[in-house]
Amino acid sequence: MPNTSTAKKRLRQNDKRRARNRARRSSLRTQIRKVRAAIAAGNVEVATTEFRLAAKRLDQAASTKLIHANTAARLKSRLVAAIKKSQAVA
Repeated sequence: MPNTSTAKKRLRQNDKRRARNRARRSSLRTQIRKVRAAIAAGNVEVATTEFRLAAKRLDQAASTKLIHANTAARLKSRLVAAIKKSQAVA
């Protein structure tokens, strides 16, 4: 347990940041899951609309250092490739 007032404040700040980061990461993962589910269902139109929102959330997460910028780029690239592959099949 923190003893000093500054350590107590840091603990409060860390708890707030942790809760905020967990919520943002969870919503990001949910959005990616929606894109993958639409691709698996073969619904390319829904996948592309969901991907736009996922790309936005990935860029926001990367800009706030929630995830690494290269991780965001890699995820976007793989999602686009999967969408294009499902378009070719359909």
